[in-house]
Amino acid sequence: MLKIVEGILKGDRRSLSRAISIIDNEEGKYQEIISQIFKNTGRAMTIGLTGPGGAGKSSLIGKLIDEFKRFGYKIAIIAVDPTSPVTGGAILGDRVRMQANLMDKSEVFMRSIASRGAVGGISRSLRNIIRILDAAGYNLIIVESVGAGQLEIEVSKVVNLTLVVFTPNTGDKVQAVKAGITEIGDIYIVNKSDLEGANTLYNTIKDLIGDTERKPIILKCSAKTGTGTREVAKMIRNLLTERIERIREKDYELLEIELKDMVLNILKDKILTMLNDNPSFHNLIDKIQKKKMDPFQAAEELTSNLLNSSFSKYQELNKT
Repeated sequence: MLKIVEGILKGDRRSLSRAISIIDNEEGKYQEIISQIFKNTGRAMTIGLTGPGGAGKSSLIGKLIDEFKRFGYKIAIIAVDPTSPVTGGAILGDRVRMQANLMDKSEVFMRSIASRGAVGGISRSLRNIIRILDAAGYNLIIVESVGAGQLEIEVSKVVNLTLVVFTPNTGDKVQAVKAGITEIGDIYIVNKSDLEGANTLYNTIKDLIGDTERKPIILKCSAKTGTGTREVAKMIRNLLTERIERIREKDYELLEIELKDMVLNILKDKILTMLNDNPSFHNLIDKIQKKKMDPFQAAEELTSNLLNSSFSKYQELNKT
Protein backbone atom coordinates (compact mmCIF):
# COMPACT_ATOMS: atom_id res chain seq x y z
CA MET A 1 0.00 0.00 0.00
CA LEU A 2 1.27 3.47 -0.86
CA LYS A 3 2.33 5.59 2.12
CA ILE A 4 0.01 8.39 1.04
CA VAL A 5 -2.93 5.96 1.00
CA GLU A 6 -2.10 4.90 4.57
CA GLY A 7 -2.26 8.57 5.53
CA ILE A 8 -5.61 9.06 3.78
CA LEU A 9 -7.18 6.10 5.57
CA LYS A 10 -5.95 7.48 8.90
CA GLY A 11 -7.49 10.87 8.09
CA ASP A 12 -4.13 12.65 7.97
CA ARG A 13 -4.81 16.10 6.55
CA ARG A 14 -1.40 16.54 4.95
CA SER A 15 -1.75 13.24 3.08
CA LEU A 16 -5.30 14.17 2.14
CA SER A 17 -4.30 17.57 0.73
CA ARG A 18 -1.41 16.09 -1.20
CA ALA A 19 -3.57 13.29 -2.61
CA ILE A 20 -6.21 15.77 -3.79
CA SER A 21 -3.55 17.78 -5.62
CA ILE A 22 -2.21 14.61 -7.26
CA ILE A 23 -5.72 13.56 -8.33
CA ASP A 24 -6.70 17.02 -9.50
CA ASN A 25 -3.57 17.37 -11.62
CA GLU A 26 -3.55 13.69 -12.68
CA GLU A 27 0.07 13.37 -11.57
CA GLY A 28 2.20 10.29 -11.02
CA LYS A 29 0.39 7.42 -9.32
CA TYR A 30 -3.04 9.06 -9.17
CA GLN A 31 -4.77 6.00 -10.63
CA GLU A 32 -3.02 3.71 -8.15
CA ILE A 33 -4.18 5.90 -5.26
CA ILE A 34 -7.80 5.56 -6.36
CA SER A 35 -7.41 1.81 -6.88
CA GLN A 36 -6.04 1.34 -3.35
CA ILE A 37 -8.70 3.43 -1.56
CA PHE A 38 -11.65 2.35 -3.72
CA LYS A 39 -12.85 -0.45 -1.41
CA ASN A 40 -13.06 2.10 1.42
CA THR A 41 -15.47 4.37 -0.45
CA GLY A 42 -19.23 4.50 -0.88
CA ARG A 43 -20.18 5.52 2.66
CA ALA A 44 -20.33 9.30 2.34
CA MET A 45 -23.41 11.27 1.40
CA THR A 46 -22.88 14.11 -1.07
CA ILE A 47 -24.84 17.29 -1.64
CA GLY A 48 -24.22 19.91 -4.30
CA LEU A 49 -25.10 23.60 -4.24
CA THR A 50 -25.54 25.38 -7.51
CA GLY A 51 -27.17 28.55 -8.77
CA PRO A 52 -26.34 31.95 -10.20
CA GLY A 53 -23.32 33.92 -9.00
CA GLY A 54 -24.20 36.15 -6.07
CA ALA A 55 -26.96 33.87 -4.77
CA GLY A 56 -25.08 33.44 -1.49
CA LYS A 57 -24.12 29.78 -1.80
CA SER A 58 -20.89 30.17 0.17
CA SER A 59 -22.57 32.09 2.99
CA LEU A 60 -25.36 29.51 3.15
CA ILE A 61 -22.87 26.64 3.42
CA GLY A 62 -21.16 28.48 6.27
CA LYS A 63 -24.44 28.66 8.17
CA LEU A 64 -25.44 25.06 7.45
CA ILE A 65 -22.19 23.61 8.80
CA ASP A 66 -23.12 24.14 12.46
CA GLU A 67 -26.46 22.39 11.91
CA PHE A 68 -24.82 19.44 10.13
CA LYS A 69 -22.30 19.09 12.96
CA ARG A 70 -25.16 18.81 15.45
CA PHE A 71 -26.49 15.92 13.38
CA GLY A 72 -23.14 14.14 13.84
CA TYR A 73 -21.72 14.56 10.35
CA LYS A 74 -18.01 14.83 9.65
CA ILE A 75 -17.94 17.47 6.95
CA ALA A 76 -15.75 18.24 3.95
CA ILE A 77 -16.33 21.03 1.44
CA ILE A 78 -15.15 21.18 -2.15
CA ALA A 79 -15.51 24.61 -3.73
CA VAL A 80 -15.21 24.48 -7.51
CA ASP A 81 -13.85 27.92 -8.35
CA PRO A 82 -13.29 29.64 -11.70
CA THR A 83 -9.99 28.84 -13.38
CA SER A 84 -7.21 31.41 -13.59
CA PRO A 85 -6.39 32.05 -17.26
CA VAL A 86 -2.74 32.53 -16.26
CA THR A 87 -1.95 29.64 -13.90
CA GLY A 88 -4.85 27.27 -14.60
CA GLY A 89 -5.50 27.08 -10.86
CA ALA A 90 -8.54 28.04 -8.82
CA ILE A 91 -9.32 31.69 -8.13
CA LEU A 92 -10.10 31.17 -4.47
CA GLY A 93 -13.22 33.30 -4.17
CA ASP A 94 -15.32 30.71 -2.39
CA ARG A 95 -12.58 29.84 0.11
CA VAL A 96 -12.22 33.54 1.01
CA ARG A 97 -15.98 34.04 1.38
CA MET A 98 -16.37 31.00 3.64
CA GLN A 99 -13.24 31.65 5.68
CA ALA A 100 -15.00 33.71 8.37
CA ASN A 101 -17.56 30.98 8.92
CA LEU A 102 -14.89 28.27 9.17
CA MET A 103 -12.48 30.06 11.51
CA ASP A 104 -13.63 28.06 14.56
CA LYS A 105 -14.34 24.84 12.68
CA SER A 106 -10.90 23.30 12.24
CA GLU A 107 -12.40 19.82 11.98
CA VAL A 108 -14.18 20.81 8.75
CA PHE A 109 -12.00 20.12 5.70
CA MET A 110 -12.19 22.76 2.96
CA ARG A 111 -10.58 22.65 -0.46
CA SER A 112 -10.91 24.78 -3.59
CA ILE A 113 -10.33 23.21 -6.99
CA ALA A 114 -10.32 24.80 -10.41
CA SER A 115 -13.13 24.17 -12.88
CA ARG A 116 -10.46 23.97 -15.65
CA GLY A 117 -13.08 25.01 -18.17
CA ALA A 118 -15.16 21.86 -17.64
CA VAL A 119 -18.81 22.04 -18.73
CA GLY A 120 -20.93 23.40 -15.89
CA GLY A 121 -17.82 24.26 -13.90
CA ILE A 122 -17.25 20.69 -12.74
CA SER A 123 -13.69 19.42 -12.93
CA ARG A 124 -13.43 15.89 -14.29
CA SER A 125 -11.33 14.98 -11.25
CA LEU A 126 -14.15 15.89 -8.85
CA ARG A 127 -15.59 12.38 -8.53
CA ASN A 128 -12.24 10.98 -7.45
CA ILE A 129 -11.62 13.82 -5.01
CA ILE A 130 -14.95 12.92 -3.40
CA ARG A 131 -13.71 9.31 -3.12
CA ILE A 132 -10.51 10.49 -1.39
CA LEU A 133 -12.55 12.43 1.18
CA ASP A 134 -14.93 9.50 1.61
CA ALA A 135 -12.04 7.12 2.31
CA ALA A 136 -10.62 9.62 4.83
CA GLY A 137 -13.81 9.32 6.90
CA TYR A 138 -15.82 12.38 5.87
CA ASN A 139 -19.44 11.23 5.70
CA LEU A 140 -21.00 14.45 4.39
CA ILE A 141 -19.29 16.04 1.41
CA ILE A 142 -20.58 19.39 0.16
CA VAL A 143 -19.77 20.53 -3.37
CA GLU A 144 -20.25 24.17 -4.29
CA SER A 145 -20.07 24.71 -8.03
CA VAL A 146 -19.11 27.83 -9.96
CA GLY A 147 -21.93 30.36 -10.21
CA ALA A 148 -22.74 30.52 -13.92
CA GLY A 149 -26.51 30.72 -14.18
CA GLN A 150 -28.28 28.36 -16.57
CA LEU A 151 -25.18 26.30 -17.37
CA GLU A 152 -24.85 25.14 -13.76
CA ILE A 153 -26.40 21.69 -14.16
CA GLU A 154 -23.42 19.33 -14.20
CA VAL A 155 -23.15 19.11 -10.40
CA SER A 156 -26.32 16.98 -10.34
CA LYS A 157 -24.37 14.24 -12.18
CA VAL A 158 -21.89 13.95 -9.31
CA VAL A 159 -23.85 14.26 -6.04
CA ASN A 160 -26.68 12.44 -4.25
CA LEU A 161 -28.74 15.56 -3.56
CA THR A 162 -28.80 18.83 -5.50
CA LEU A 163 -29.69 22.21 -3.98
CA VAL A 164 -30.40 25.14 -6.29
CA VAL A 165 -30.01 28.55 -4.65
CA PHE A 166 -31.75 31.68 -5.96
CA THR A 167 -31.82 35.24 -4.71
CA PRO A 168 -34.42 37.94 -5.38
CA ASN A 169 -32.02 40.65 -6.54
CA THR A 170 -30.27 39.01 -9.50
CA GLY A 171 -33.09 38.62 -12.00
CA ASP A 172 -33.89 35.08 -10.91
CA LYS A 173 -37.61 35.47 -11.63
CA VAL A 174 -36.59 35.21 -15.29
CA GLN A 175 -34.21 32.35 -14.56
CA ALA A 176 -36.97 30.44 -12.79
CA VAL A 177 -39.04 29.96 -15.92
CA LYS A 178 -36.15 28.59 -17.99
CA ALA A 179 -35.08 25.00 -18.49
CA GLY A 180 -31.79 23.63 -17.22
CA ILE A 181 -30.98 24.66 -13.69
CA THR A 182 -34.65 24.54 -12.70
CA GLU A 183 -34.91 20.88 -13.77
CA ILE A 184 -32.15 19.34 -11.66
CA GLY A 185 -32.85 20.40 -8.06
CA ASP A 186 -34.09 18.21 -5.22
CA ILE A 187 -34.41 21.35 -3.08
CA TYR A 188 -34.85 24.92 -4.32
CA ILE A 189 -33.86 27.66 -1.89
CA VAL A 190 -34.71 31.35 -2.06
CA ASN A 191 -31.81 32.84 -0.12
CA LYS A 192 -31.73 36.44 1.18
CA SER A 193 -35.39 36.06 2.14
CA ASP A 194 -35.12 39.33 4.08
CA LEU A 195 -34.88 41.25 0.79
CA GLU A 196 -37.79 42.72 -1.14
CA GLY A 197 -39.09 40.39 -3.82
CA ALA A 198 -38.23 37.16 -1.98
CA ASN A 199 -41.88 36.15 -1.51
CA THR A 200 -42.68 36.86 -5.15
CA LEU A 201 -39.75 34.74 -6.30
CA TYR A 202 -40.70 31.94 -3.88
CA ASN A 203 -44.27 31.86 -5.20
CA THR A 204 -43.06 31.96 -8.82
CA ILE A 205 -40.78 28.96 -8.29
CA LYS A 206 -43.49 27.12 -6.37
CA ASP A 207 -46.04 27.66 -9.16
CA LEU A 208 -43.66 26.66 -11.97
CA ILE A 209 -41.68 23.84 -10.35
CA GLY A 210 -43.46 22.71 -7.18
CA ASP A 211 -46.24 20.80 -8.95
CA THR A 212 -44.04 19.05 -11.52
CA GLU A 213 -43.67 15.27 -11.48
CA ARG A 214 -40.45 15.46 -9.45
CA LYS A 215 -42.17 17.49 -6.69
CA PRO A 216 -39.01 19.19 -5.38
CA ILE A 217 -38.88 20.93 -2.01
CA ILE A 218 -38.98 24.76 -2.09
CA LEU A 219 -37.73 26.73 0.93
CA LYS A 220 -36.83 30.27 1.97
CA CYS A 221 -33.98 31.32 4.24
CA SER A 222 -31.49 34.09 4.93
CA ALA A 223 -27.85 33.10 5.32
CA LYS A 224 -27.16 36.63 6.57
CA THR A 225 -29.57 36.49 9.52
CA GLY A 226 -29.71 32.71 9.94
CA THR A 227 -33.48 32.67 9.50
CA GLY A 228 -34.64 29.35 8.06
CA THR A 229 -31.18 27.77 7.79
CA ARG A 230 -31.99 25.17 10.48
CA GLU A 231 -35.09 24.12 8.53
CA VAL A 232 -32.97 23.79 5.36
CA ALA A 233 -30.44 21.59 7.19
CA LYS A 234 -33.19 19.39 8.66
CA MET A 235 -34.80 18.96 5.26
CA ILE A 236 -31.47 17.91 3.74
CA ARG A 237 -30.91 15.37 6.54
CA ASN A 238 -34.44 14.00 6.17
CA LEU A 239 -34.14 13.60 2.41
CA LEU A 240 -30.77 11.85 2.73
CA THR A 241 -32.36 9.46 5.23
CA GLU A 242 -35.76 8.93 3.60
CA ARG A 243 -34.52 8.60 0.03
CA ILE A 244 -31.75 6.09 0.70
CA GLU A 245 -33.10 3.60 -1.86
CA ARG A 246 -33.50 6.31 -4.48
CA ILE A 247 -29.99 7.54 -3.68
CA ARG A 248 -28.63 4.02 -4.26
CA GLU A 249 -30.43 3.91 -7.59
CA LYS A 250 -28.91 7.27 -8.47
CA ASP A 251 -25.47 5.95 -7.48
CA TYR A 252 -25.83 3.38 -10.27
CA GLU A 253 -26.79 6.16 -12.70
CA LEU A 254 -23.85 8.30 -11.54
CA LEU A 255 -21.42 5.41 -12.09
CA GLU A 256 -22.92 4.84 -15.54
CA ILE A 257 -22.37 8.52 -16.40
CA GLU A 258 -18.84 8.42 -14.98
CA LEU A 259 -17.82 5.32 -16.92
CA LYS A 260 -19.14 6.76 -20.18
CA ASP A 261 -17.28 10.02 -19.48
CA MET A 262 -14.06 8.14 -18.76
CA VAL A 263 -14.31 6.05 -21.93
CA LEU A 264 -15.01 9.15 -24.02
CA ASN A 265 -12.10 11.04 -22.43
CA ILE A 266 -9.71 8.12 -23.03
CA LEU A 267 -10.89 7.83 -26.63
CA LYS A 268 -10.53 11.57 -27.13
CA ASP A 269 -6.93 11.56 -25.85
CA LYS A 270 -6.01 8.54 -27.96
CA ILE A 271 -7.65 9.97 -31.09
CA LEU A 272 -5.86 13.31 -30.68
CA THR A 273 -2.55 11.45 -30.38
CA MET A 274 -3.38 9.39 -33.48
CA LEU A 275 -4.32 12.54 -35.42
CA ASN A 276 -1.11 14.34 -34.51
CA ASP A 277 0.92 11.30 -35.59
CA ASN A 278 -1.03 10.80 -38.81
CA PRO A 279 0.54 12.40 -41.93
CA SER A 280 -2.80 12.34 -43.77
CA PHE A 281 -4.25 14.69 -41.13
CA HIS A 282 -1.97 17.53 -42.23
CA ASN A 283 -2.42 16.60 -45.89
CA LEU A 284 -6.16 16.97 -45.50
CA ILE A 285 -5.72 20.38 -43.87
CA ASP A 286 -3.73 21.43 -46.95
CA LYS A 287 -6.52 20.19 -49.21
CA ILE A 288 -9.12 22.13 -47.21
CA GLN A 289 -7.00 25.27 -47.36
CA LYS A 290 -6.64 24.89 -51.14
CA LYS A 291 -10.41 24.29 -51.48
CA LYS A 292 -9.86 20.81 -52.90
CA MET A 293 -11.99 19.31 -50.13
CA ASP A 294 -14.52 20.68 -47.65
CA PRO A 295 -14.15 20.08 -43.86
CA PHE A 296 -17.07 17.61 -43.76
CA GLN A 297 -15.45 15.36 -46.37
CA ALA A 298 -12.10 15.56 -44.58
CA ALA A 299 -13.64 14.68 -41.22
CA GLU A 300 -15.49 11.69 -42.68
CA GLU A 301 -12.33 10.41 -44.37
CA LEU A 302 -10.23 10.80 -41.23
CA THR A 303 -12.85 9.10 -39.06
CA SER A 304 -13.08 6.14 -41.44
CA ASN A 305 -9.29 5.80 -41.56
CA LEU A 306 -8.97 5.94 -37.78
CA LEU A 307 -11.74 3.40 -37.20
CA ASN A 308 -10.34 1.01 -39.81
CA SER A 309 -6.84 1.35 -38.34
CA SER A 310 -8.09 0.70 -34.80
CA PHE A 311 -10.16 -2.30 -35.92
CA SER A 312 -7.17 -3.80 -37.74
CA LYS A 313 -4.95 -3.43 -34.66
CA TYR A 314 -7.70 -5.02 -32.52
CA GLN A 315 -7.86 -8.03 -34.84
CA GLU A 316 -4.07 -8.43 -34.81
CA LEU A 317 -4.03 -8.35 -30.99
CA ASN A 318 -6.71 -11.05 -30.81
CA LYS A 319 -4.77 -13.29 -33.19
CA THR A 320 -1.73 -13.16 -30.95
